[in-house]
Amino acid sequence: MSAYSYEDPTWPRFQWGREKLAEQLVAVHIEQGRLLGCMEGLGFKLRREIVLGTATVDVLKSSEIEGERLDAEQVRSSIARRLGMDIGGLKPVDRNVEGVVEMMLDATRHYEQPLTEERLFAWHASLFPTGRNGLRPIRVGACRDDSGGPMQVVSGPVGREHVHFQAPAASQLNAEMKRFLAWFNGNEESDWVARAGIAHLWFVTIHPFDDGNGRIARAISDMALARSERSSQRFYSMSAQIHQERAAYYDILEQAQKDGMDITPWMAWFLGCLGRAIEGAQATLGPVLAKARFWESAGDSDLNERQRLVLNWLLDGFEGKLTTSKWAKLAKCSHDTALRDIAELVKGGILVRNSGGGRSTSYALTKAGESSPGPRS
Repeated sequence: MSAYSYEDPTWPRFQWGREKLAEQLVAVHIEQGRLLGCMEGLGFKLRREIVLGTATVDVLKSSEIEGERLDAEQVRSSIARRLGMDIGGLKPVDRNVEGVVEMMLDATRHYEQPLTEERLFAWHASLFPTGRNGLRPIRVGACRDDSGGPMQVVSGPVGREHVHFQAPAASQLNAEMKRFLAWFNGNEESDWVARAGIAHLWFVTIHPFDDGNGRIARAISDMALARSERSSQRFYSMSAQIHQERAAYYDILEQAQKDGMDITPWMAWFLGCLGRAIEGAQATLGPVLAKARFWESAGDSDLNERQRLVLNWLLDGFEGKLTTSKWAKLAKCSHDTALRDIAELVKGGILVRNSGGGRSTSYALTKAGESSPGPRS
């Protein structure tokens, strides 16, 4: 058996258990549709805020997988500017942050455009605007030339290194890239979720650049997933989930690159990770969606600014019991004003008095109030 999959005589005719993974693939498609359906029910402004948050996490975590920590506020500011969002207090952004954001947004916002060699080179140049990774020079916007030796993924101390993977020789890259791009832009694999998994593994195996291969592979996956959903708006982050599972990610990648053309274990892991990413987004967005539904239902209800402030605290997961004294402290008002504010909300069916009384009287959102404010008198 060949040491690496690309040395197999049948490379790159990947095989995977379509029947075995059919149920898992269908489940992922259902979860994608469910999440997109939830998002469609939200207003434009809230959807954009969720996209901004998701994109920020995606950029941060994809870089962290490679051991690079970016400034979160810079990333958020860069994305907000590119999305035309006014978030206030925009922070000056370093060139390397701008580059990562540019690559990620190009992959997802222009997902329908062909993936070309020129586009990949531009992404690579964006990742390394100074032509260096730290002190190490990078061959930017071009494939590696292996002038420093073969491209290897290595761990362990000097003299006792463990070679996890050795990429194809630089002399093979021109042909390998042409074959990969022809497949990605063709119709051989009709399911774009499956294509996202295959493309991720295939690109990492080719490893065409001196550095940045993992981040570009994840951008290609995001592009394919955007095509599967026919939407440039991202509401979940595959990179964030991979970051959580990065030990398993590297293990399964190494295994797949040594298992010949049967990539069933990799595809099973990829689909599972994608499913967990979508489930995680749904769990994270649950409170956001509940809050959005509450205020959409509230509409032009005659709530004063103090009431809106404290209700937002409750909707955001206020810890402890809400008492009149806590209301007065949060809203910066007198005890009597707090009592009147609360009484109006109780009468309107938005708040309910908890059991107990006297000085220990506390209040909570009613179940009805969590989804829609009651009538006002």
